[in-house]
Amino acid sequence: MYLRTIRTQGREYVQLAHNRRDPQTGKPRAQILYHFGPKDRLDLEGLRRLVQSISRFLEPAEARQIQEQLGFAEAFQYLGSRQLGGSWLLDGLWQRLRLADTVKRLLVERHYRTPVERLLFALVANRALAPSSKLALEHWVTQVWIEELPEVEVHQLYRAMDFLLEAHDAIQREVYWTVANLLNLEVDVLFLDTTSTYFEIAGEDAEGLRQWGYSRDGRPHQAQVVIGFAVTRDGIPVRCWVWPGQTVDQNLVAEVKRDLNEWKLGRVLLVLDSGFNSEENRRILQGAGDHYILGERLRLGQQGVPAEALRRAGKYRVLEDGLAIKEVLVHQGSAVEQRFLVVRNPEEAERDRRRRAESITRLEKELAELEQLTGKPHTKKACALRAHPVLGRYLRQTKRGKLRLDKAKIRAEAQFDGKFLVRTSDPSLPAEDVVRGYKQLWQIERVHRDLKHTVDIRPVYHRLEERIRAHVLLCWLALLLIRVAENESGRSWHQLKLALASLDVGRHRLKSGEVWQTSPVTPEQKQLLAALQLPEPPRYPRIEPARA
Repeated sequence: MYLRTIRTQGREYVQLAHNRRDPQTGKPRAQILYHFGPKDRLDLEGLRRLVQSISRFLEPAEARQIQEQLGFAEAFQYLGSRQLGGSWLLDGLWQRLRLADTVKRLLVERHYRTPVERLLFALVANRALAPSSKLALEHWVTQVWIEELPEVEVHQLYRAMDFLLEAHDAIQREVYWTVANLLNLEVDVLFLDTTSTYFEIAGEDAEGLRQWGYSRDGRPHQAQVVIGFAVTRDGIPVRCWVWPGQTVDQNLVAEVKRDLNEWKLGRVLLVLDSGFNSEENRRILQGAGDHYILGERLRLGQQGVPAEALRRAGKYRVLEDGLAIKEVLVHQGSAVEQRFLVVRNPEEAERDRRRRAESITRLEKELAELEQLTGKPHTKKACALRAHPVLGRYLRQTKRGKLRLDKAKIRAEAQFDGKFLVRTSDPSLPAEDVVRGYKQLWQIERVHRDLKHTVDIRPVYHRLEERIRAHVLLCWLALLLIRVAENESGRSWHQLKLALASLDVGRHRLKSGEVWQTSPVTPEQKQLLAALQLPEPPRYPRIEPARA
């Protein structure tokens, strides 16, 4: 098949021909397939379209070479690509949760020349997708697609962090009401707990946040800060706090309650672990008509109200999930009536019994070996055995200094197998809801885990207090977007990132300008975006005509 020209009546004509062999003569003869018309009146655009169509079936390099030889191939150059999937999802949630509108509204009275809202989103997206330093974020922004933010400078990021700290209370309030109204989630029950993170410095600040304290990260010799979160039943963090590293949990409740009261909320039920339990905190938590669910320590001796609640006789009631509960009222009918729930988990009770049996078997072996030693080795090993955090609790020392199994302590420990004690100030809340509410504290533990292993809050290199607080706020916003995405898609954040990894946007240069083109959206990606109520990215997110 080929193009040929013929001359007739003084004019040249172009035809598409194909040679076929004549069955009678055996000689090839031209068979005309299509007449293009006079050569001087050819439809060149039609020919270009024909060549482009035929080129689809050739190798790319060969097709390109042919088009260039024919003289009507437009200059084309691939300039690179940017990751789109993760940032598109996060930006969609950022808009949907009205965070962009909130920031822009708060910026109206401030005259920033930098795109603060876009900078804040870039900082949050970086924590969720590829946590890095603020300086490294300059390069990261050039590798991902963030609408209206092709590049950044580090000083702009710090300006945005300063604004975030100024406006943090209004932003957190907006998040709370958005979760309540837009996502239609329960926010009358909030879970509160704390964790800590450390700094890469040798000492602590004379005054400020960076202080030595109890480290949840096993870094007692490095300065700490304490971080607190208020989390909904669905595991969505709606508020965060930062305190100096030496702050203990019992000293935090008053500030938390004051901050929540300033939002003029309705009735709120706070669920807290035993570390917050004190008489003063219980009084504060009941302020403004609110209530609490608090864990109680089981091993506080034989005195006090919790010990009395444990000793009270009563019949356990078995719930659908297998938990056995017993409700106890102490000082019933008086002004100081207190409500407790003793909960027993049969599976956990069996695990406790088995672990204790293994510890006692090991302890008996250690004591038998100890009898064979004399002198200093005997003294050192005996001291180490008594100081052991697990085995030491089952030992007693006789008047002659011998170590023996404490059978009374073993029997006492068996009484606590699989049990936990919960106190609540709400007399009307069903016992089942109290127990389930307390068990949901695992949601906040998951927030703490993601804080340290997903958004990588630690280690912190910031020195100034305002930078530290802003850094924590950025991590909180990243966790907020991550948890909403996980809850609505039914997938983990790791799975979501993998599913969206292939979605990117390529940059191409033509004679007429530059075109950004999105890669095809897969069926799985379409399903994820639909589950999150987000639109698909446009096929051509940006077209830049060539300058004249």
